[in-house]
Amino acid sequence: MLEKFVDPLPIMKTIQPICILNDVPYYEVSMVQSLKKLHRDLPPTKIWGYNGEFPGPTFRVWKNRPIHVLWKNELPLKHFLPIDTTIHGAEKNKPEVRTVVHLHGGVTPDTSDGYPEAWFTRGFKQVGSHFTNQLYTYPNIQDATALWYHDHAMGITRLNIYAGLVGLYLIYDEEEQRLNLPKQPYEIPLLILDRSFQADGALYYPAQPDPPNPDVNPSILPDFFGDTILVNGKIWPYLDVEPRLYRFRILNGSNSRFYRLSFSNGMPFIQIGSDQGLLANPVEVPSLLLAPAERADVLVDFSSSSGELITIRNDAESPFPQGEKPNPETTGSIMQIRVIKKLKDQDVGGLPFNLKYIPKLKESPNKKIRNLLLSTRKDQYGRSIHLLDDRLWIDPVTETPTLWSTEIWSFINVTNATHPIHLHLVRFQILDRQPFDGELYEKEKKIVPTGPRQAPDLNEQGWKDTVRANPKEITRIIVPFGPFSGLYVWHCHILEHEDYEMMRPYFVLP
Repeated sequence: MLEKFVDPLPIMKTIQPICILNDVPYYEVSMVQSLKKLHRDLPPTKIWGYNGEFPGPTFRVWKNRPIHVLWKNELPLKHFLPIDTTIHGAEKNKPEVRTVVHLHGGVTPDTSDGYPEAWFTRGFKQVGSHFTNQLYTYPNIQDATALWYHDHAMGITRLNIYAGLVGLYLIYDEEEQRLNLPKQPYEIPLLILDRSFQADGALYYPAQPDPPNPDVNPSILPDFFGDTILVNGKIWPYLDVEPRLYRFRILNGSNSRFYRLSFSNGMPFIQIGSDQGLLANPVEVPSLLLAPAERADVLVDFSSSSGELITIRNDAESPFPQGEKPNPETTGSIMQIRVIKKLKDQDVGGLPFNLKYIPKLKESPNKKIRNLLLSTRKDQYGRSIHLLDDRLWIDPVTETPTLWSTEIWSFINVTNATHPIHLHLVRFQILDRQPFDGELYEKEKKIVPTGPRQAPDLNEQGWKDTVRANPKEITRIIVPFGPFSGLYVWHCHILEHEDYEMMRPYFVLP
């Protein structure tokens, strides 16, 4: 096993624009194959990275200041991970290496959203059925928050992201700046991923589930859990800090793995933000549960921990919540924080009590309610397909909210796993969760609640773009649709589910 805590935590570079086009900063990002040293004792690993970096460079932009990005595919023509050609969108007649970039959580026109069928190949030689333009525009018309960008190509998203196509995108605004929160170098991104490796350093992604499927090879997996944890592209790194207040921008970028993070010395996280920006007030939590694609903006005060070596631990089950606990020696450890630096500056920032005004969206009789089933069934090869509202990707669009309308989407999860459901374009609020009788559903296909509706956790009561829909629960969100009309998607962010039918198009009518 690789030794933990021998490599320092890297910080991703900030990308700079190439030029200014009609007063708008213009960026170019090339997806290229490169070799990266991910651990002191591991040979270099072949990855696919934005500008050859893993993770890609960080965008740091300002609210209401748009940017243009030209995403260029300069990858090899052959994939180095196992493609299942029985999956819709990844058939044998499609190019193996297709890419399209989605800014996750971005308020983006549909032509720049990275629709799964708007893919393109190297040099834009071939493009998908919904490809419209090479140049993407991000208006940044949203509050300060941590977004991320990643690949979203139909049928191979899990593989392209696993290969390394992920990066952070931070939006700042004046309102947040006035709070005197810690700034660089005391504002630190933590992009958490799990991977598995071969002895020669190569990324390992299984070509078969366990037990293997005799009829399809390679075959999609029901989920993927690596045996090694990386933060910012290093395996089990360490971070040296001063005894002061730090701000961590945490993202779970894993394919399927959930994390429940805590500090080995029992100190709390002070959570100040979630997916779509600041919470109304700080929330102190002893641990932090993050599904794939969820973000947490936290403050941590090391002023009383001078000299300590603190481990960030993980004790979330895989699959979540019905699976096994992680091995404390491997996936139960994330990274180490060493409070061994001298305090440079007495002005260490403070903790404001009020962070932001968040208007609470209310239910009303005129709001459309959509009851949406999260379920599974077997495919022709005996594998589980996860479905949204019992429909396949190719079925006609059924979710057609009108621009500027507000709807209530009610996710009825009859499966055994928690599904992180993500809607493109919009931000929403969680109304509540309510348990129902799973056994009765199995027998009679009836949904009968077994308890009252429960308010979301305090640290879920801000604006979100990804919600954990727990098994045998009804999870309700309230969603204002805008400011753009057009074609978008909603899906489970467990990538092995998303790639195999747990994704549906939706259309915002003008």
